[in-house]
Amino acid sequence: MKKLTQSPFVIRLSHWEYWPFHVVYALIYPYWFWLCLKARSLFFFSAANPSLENGGFLMESKKSIYDLIPKQYYPKTALFGADTAIEKVWAQLKEEEFNFPLVGKPDIGMRGMAVKKLNNREELYQYASTSKVAFLIQEFIPHEMEAGIFYYRLPNENKGHISGIVSKEFLTVEGDGYSTILELLQKDKRYILQIDDLKKGFPEHLDTTLPEGTRRVLVPYGNHCRGAKFIDASQLIDEQFTETIDNVCKHVHGFYYGRMDIRFHSWEDLREGKNFSIVELNGAGSEPTHIYDPKHSIFFAWKEIIRHLNILYKISKQNRSRTPFMNFKSGIKMFRDNAAYLKLLNG
Repeated sequence: MKKLTQSPFVIRLSHWEYWPFHVVYALIYPYWFWLCLKARSLFFFSAANPSLENGGFLMESKKSIYDLIPKQYYPKTALFGADTAIEKVWAQLKEEEFNFPLVGKPDIGMRGMAVKKLNNREELYQYASTSKVAFLIQEFIPHEMEAGIFYYRLPNENKGHISGIVSKEFLTVEGDGYSTILELLQKDKRYILQIDDLKKGFPEHLDTTLPEGTRRVLVPYGNHCRGAKFIDASQLIDEQFTETIDNVCKHVHGFYYGRMDIRFHSWEDLREGKNFSIVELNGAGSEPTHIYDPKHSIFFAWKEIIRHLNILYKISKQNRSRTPFMNFKSGIKMFRDNAAYLKLLNG
């Protein structure tokens, strides 16, 4: 098979799922401001999830969210400040009996940025010593499947709903017996976009030739910006699936709207509430990520985004009696803090 000759620019231009966030949302913003006008607040979303900082829109601590979730539903997790001594990190993990492999991630996340699998003590030390922000260390969940489930419940209703499911295919290559990993990556448009980052991460592996039929997962987590392919699996939504997820979410105090990213053994087990772990829970800032299935058009995406914004609006309005909307000063500070934090992560 020949290498693809398209440049990353052409690939992004011809596939809307790679367009910049503000380009995708450009035609959504007027509708967003219409909802703000109806709510008489630019930051009405802050009331969607009363127990999440800023409603889970921006700058929320992942550790504070994990603390709301029953421990049996998420990986063993430890929080460390950016200036924590490496020896202290190791001592705490050893005392709490953490086992490799581990995952390091910023406590305040940004679309999978700075998330890394840590296979040994050396990689842990490297991650901890270079992090410029507070970070989490978690035990890696070995389940091979990952999905994002969008959940919501109106405060005046007892039963919640699933509005979308996305199945995630990790960035994986399969050997043919003669091509290097780099050459295999160059045969897939989606993977071409990841080559530069992979060269920085483990350049020594890209020259490896895999035996025919051998599969290797290069990025073991389901982030779209890290090469994962998103597949719309919303057809799996049924009464039993909804009841299982609803029962889990009702144990998360003050959570009404958002997306859970879950690793699990099989769809059958997940449907029955077995062999799964919540690796992320996102609030008002969540996207219905099933829109990023390559089969969907930008028009489908716009329709789904607007549908979810309407749900967000209804929940926030109903919660206003118990949780006032964020004021203008606090809202502007949140966006400024987010911009500064993003620069820190990129720096």
